[in-house]
Amino acid sequence: MKIICDWNNCDKLGEYKAPIEKDNSKNYRLLCYEHIKEFNKNWNYFANMTDQQVNEFIKSDMTWHKPTQNFSAQDNFFKILWNNTLKENLDEIKDPNKAEQIKRFTYSDDDIKAFNILSLKIGVDWSKIRDKFKKLVKKFHPDKNSGNKKYEEKLKIITLAYTQLRRSYRR
Repeated sequence: MKIICDWNNCDKLGEYKAPIEKDNSKNYRLLCYEHIKEFNKNWNYFANMTDQQVNEFIKSDMTWHKPTQNFSAQDNFFKILWNNTLKENLDEIKDPNKAEQIKRFTYSDDDIKAFNILSLKIGVDWSKIRDKFKKLVKKFHPDKNSGNKKYEEKLKIITLAYTQLRRSYRR
């Protein structure tokens, strides 16, 4: 069975899906190649929306339009899970002085994010942080990646994480 293009007075084969509504529903119509190009050229998801509505949509899209909870909330599941993981990791440390030192030192949320960005375990020696940073700088430096902006942004994030940990370790 051939499906005909759903464009006015077109009898070509409709092979390409075009949304009917903006609500990300599964509703669509089928168009031929020529008309899907025309449809896409004129399609504007944000038509008839204010700047504020567009900004709210984009912000919500970052979390897949699902509500989020502040990580610092006392009953946050991930915070509880994270703290339990930290306690378990402390039990694995053989040197009791090192374990005590880590227990006394509290890491901020920013420190924990920085460890994650650098793909390091919480509380590793400063020399390991410095070595990992040097390795990542070499890997993501724009000069090594033909000036690709994607790598430049990644390197900025890595540098911010390193700077965060450097400040914390100096304290």
